Amino acid sequence: MPSVPRRVVTGHNPDGVSVVVADGPVPISRELPDDGVAFHEIWSTTGAPAPLTAVEDVDPTDRELAVPPPPRGTKIRINEFAPGFLDERGLQSPVHRTASVDYGIVLEGQITLVLDDSEVTLHAGDIVVQRGTDHAWANRGDTVARVCFVLVDGEFTPELAAMLPDGALDRLSRKGPRD
Repeated sequence: MPSVPRRVVTGHNPDGVSVVVADGPVPISRELPDDGVAFHEIWSTTGAPAPLTAVEDVDPTDRELAVPPPPRGTKIRINEFAPGFLDERGLQSPVHRTASVDYGIVLEGQITLVLDDSEVTLHAGDIVVQRGTDHAWANRGDTVARVCFVLVDGEFTPELAAMLPDGALDRLSRKGPRD
């Protein structure tokens, strides 16, 4: 199922000239065949503002696979959801919540965003802004859904935290898928 994306990374040579420092398939991909989901890690930053260096000492994707971005950081990944992998509730991913703002850009196919009280089906070209809500995903179509996610670390305001169900913030996704 996975179609590993190409990643081009720019940087600087010792003279400060803009150069391509990497060009090839993303270095980290993970497939969950029982769930019909693949994750392709594109890039990650560890702070805001993001530190800009000539080149990276270590590829920022060469870290533990986690759903949310690092504290004050960002993450970009492409997820692929194969059709036909729904559980008894009609979901392909577990219901989860992260302290982040997630921009989901549907590249191919269609994917259904499942919230507490509603669902919305997104098609290629649609964009969802997911803001720290409990949610799950389901590919109810008949082709692979490819979604580019850009995740930005966030923080729940005291007002919102007080409105959430008891224990909601104790169950935040902090690790990788199915960890």
